[in-house]
Amino acid sequence: MLRFGAKLRLRIAAIVLALLFPYISSSWAAASEEEVCDVNADYALGREDYSAAIALHHKVLRTHKDNALAHYHLGFAYGMTGRTTDEISEYLLAARLGLDKWDLFLNLGLAYLGQNDWPKAIKALRTAVSRGPDHPEAHYSLAIAYEKANDLREALTEITASIQLAPEDPDERNTKAIIFAELGDLVSAHDEWDHLLQVAPDYAPARVNLAILNGSHTRLSAMTSRAIDRFTIAP
Repeated sequence: MLRFGAKLRLRIAAIVLALLFPYISSSWAAASEEEVCDVNADYALGREDYSAAIALHHKVLRTHKDNALAHYHLGFAYGMTGRTTDEISEYLLAARLGLDKWDLFLNLGLAYLGQNDWPKAIKALRTAVSRGPDHPEAHYSLAIAYEKANDLREALTEITASIQLAPEDPDERNTKAIIFAELGDLVSAHDEWDHLLQVAPDYAPARVNLAILNGSHTRLSAMTSRAIDRFTIAP
């Protein structure tokens, strides 16, 4: 079974404060371009105290029920505690209220991926790509959704776009090689893994996958039974 890499979940820690800073540094108020949320609620979210974040965002929404950003942040907190259905509901409500952030649609798409709903994941992630075309996470996640839906050509297009934006990320190149293998282009798959091991010799998934490719005399198995590590971008 070909192996995906773990998709850099640690990125969350580095991104949390950068994305939350505009909201943490301001008290709740209506901004000129979009709403901001409650400082205490977002501080809880930023320090990954999701139970407190949920309670505090509910408190905000009791008096400001149309605060789209608060619904988004509440959805994110739900998602980080495994409440995917509630997470999706809050994201959709935030979008209906006019929030149009690329990372909202990224997290919505990832939530749908977690529910194995490939069509809805693709729709949400295409929106994420259109709103944030310079973010490799959006292209990568859309590539995974297309792969799950067996639309391998579109998957290849998106993973290639992701690599152009994040050329040093080994998970991106490993995924591209897997897609090549599923397409039956074993030469390109071999070349991708071989190159990846030259620049990242300790990257285990590529070594395992190349060994499978070199030692296999049967059709390579699809990897749809392997769960993709879900990663999220903090709002």
